[in-house]
Amino acid sequence: MDIETFPNPNPERNYTIQHIQEEFTSTCPMTGHPDYATVVFSYAPDEVCIELKAMKLYLHSFRNKGIFFEAATNQIFEDLFDVCKPRWARLETIWRGRGGIRSNVIVEDAQEGYDGPTTFPFSA
Repeated sequence: MDIETFPNPNPERNYTIQHIQEEFTSTCPMTGHPDYATVVFSYAPDEVCIELKAMKLYLHSFRNKGIFFEAATNQIFEDLFDVCKPRWARLETIWRGRGGIRSNVIVEDAQEGYDGPTTFPFSA
């Protein structure tokens, strides 16, 4: 699936954007049960920004996919990072508890030499 972008309206400025998807669903490959998470993508855009409807549709594509938390988080991060090539980015997945255990998975990367703003880890 293509994740659409649009030109950054302020490429001369270092600033951050934070997109929060509170209704992410995938499927546990072991049990077949649904897994629910909040997905938080924070980034400092460079040349382009991610178009929200395209991001929403991309995240919905995981709904029936059997995938572990760690694999889902890393796949989403790689796909979003590859398409928008941000100066800095962090993806956090905050998974709902099952069996008394909750999980958060966080991936972060930056262009070499980036020393601009970042965001604090998300807290609901």
